[in-house]
Amino acid sequence: MQFESADPSVVRSIRQRCLLNDWLRAAGRQRSMPLPGDFQPEQVADELVDMMQYEVVGQGDGARFLITHEGARLATTYGNDHIEPARRTNRYLDEAIGPERYASVVAHYQACLARQRPTYSISTVRDIDGKDVSYERLLMPLGEGNAVRQIVGSFKSISIEGSFTVSNLMGLRPQAEPVVRLSAVIDRQFAPAATPAHGSLSVEIVELD
Repeated sequence: MQFESADPSVVRSIRQRCLLNDWLRAAGRQRSMPLPGDFQPEQVADELVDMMQYEVVGQGDGARFLITHEGARLATTYGNDHIEPARRTNRYLDEAIGPERYASVVAHYQACLARQRPTYSISTVRDIDGKDVSYERLLMPLGEGNAVRQIVGSFKSISIEGSFTVSNLMGLRPQAEPVVRLSAVIDRQFAPAATPAHGSLSVEIVELD
């Protein structure tokens, strides 16, 4: 998978842009990425349902990603909401979503690990009613020196068609394979970007059934 070089403005979601700005400020000018304890996003409580956190176990292509936080809405998105919340963590990502889905997303995690920079992607998928949904993934590395220790992810589902069904949106379903529209490494203009005005929030508000 090819990743283009991009600056922070590539991120469309206002909420993800705010998280990225917090990451950039924590990284500062002297480090490639924040230390795990230095990344403390502001007003993150409402975002936790759409976020994941992983411990990186191993190195390079053999690295695995141990889930330490799984947002409740993401569990629904991947059809895992039947699993008790206490059992959704302390398991590896490849085991949690299965080999077929893992094969389609692991390149984003490996790029974040190898480049030590945030990666951002946009995929389109259809819900069970056939509505087009944009699935936006932002992965942010945390670590020290050249070693990524953790990855924090934010995931947003948005549709210009209005309300859509989030249940099993990214699960394995016939004729519902996500199509990747953009894959980028955010490694240019490495400074916090301006957040869009609040007036543009309306384009991101959808009803989740």
